Amino acid sequence: MLTEITEGIQRLIVTFPMGMGDVNSYLIEGENGYTVIDTGANLDEAVEIWKDVLDTGIKIEKVVITHTHEDHVGLARWFQETVGVPVAIPKISMKEMEKALNQDLEQVRAYIKKYDGPNLPNFYFENKRIFAFQPDETFENHQKIKLGDDLYETIWTPGHAYDHFCFYNKEKNVLIVGDHVLKDVSPVVGVWTAEEEGNPLQDYFQSLEVIKGYSPKIALTGHGEPIYEFKKRVTELQERHMMRLEEVHAAVKDEYKTVKQVCEEIYGTMNIIIDLSAFMAVLTRLIYLENMKRVERKEVNGKVLFKAREKE
Repeated sequence: MLTEITEGIQRLIVTFPMGMGDVNSYLIEGENGYTVIDTGANLDEAVEIWKDVLDTGIKIEKVVITHTHEDHVGLARWFQETVGVPVAIPKISMKEMEKALNQDLEQVRAYIKKYDGPNLPNFYFENKRIFAFQPDETFENHQKIKLGDDLYETIWTPGHAYDHFCFYNKEKNVLIVGDHVLKDVSPVVGVWTAEEEGNPLQDYFQSLEVIKGYSPKIALTGHGEPIYEFKKRVTELQERHMMRLEEVHAAVKDEYKTVKQVCEEIYGTMNIIIDLSAFMAVLTRLIYLENMKRVERKEVNGKVLFKAREKE
């Protein structure tokens, strides 16, 4: 079940039938047991995987969360209450979890409908209880945190999630990047709360520049395989986003269109029906272009449409 991914760090792939289909949990060895980075979703399949690990007699010292998306924080409460393991999360995650707990289903649906997006099924909102816990520890940006026996720098990297953090150990030159940078796919950048639209793609670009200042020998990702040529991969992500931005801009060059229309032109009809990720990718790019004053919006019959500005 556990695979050594680099010295003193084991990887557990926690599989489940949703989202990305699995998440990488990392177990960092320490004198008092392992520190677990991210847990997997709150689903029976993930619980059974962890029970099998614990049945081997392995000791977990604490759990640390990179960000509070369900597939990463889903079993934090279970670890805390059932296994008796303390949990550490970013301090700003307290507010994010509170918003998730109080989020109104119909308000979120109305927000997405305004952009002509898909109708979210109820299961998107049925697991709020995972956020109903108090962490044993919180951390902030550029703080030292002990993972296993080693000290890591905490690095705030909003974009994929507003409360996303990476962890860097200078001595071993290891960077834990969660979902901020992935090896084979581009992390989803979306608007996750109807109350605060913001400009998440701008946040992501700024965070990529921050993390590009590090040159790890290995970057441990939240999904998929590790990254060994880290700066090259960050540059690839930046270039791909720029290419996609121009593609979105071209799609609205001559007429007003909804996010759904642009999404279907770029990703195809199937994605907009079954995959919220494609919709969010287009929405956040249009918001970014609007903030750059390259596109403008108007509202017609309750639907928001976008068009490239005639004079940029």
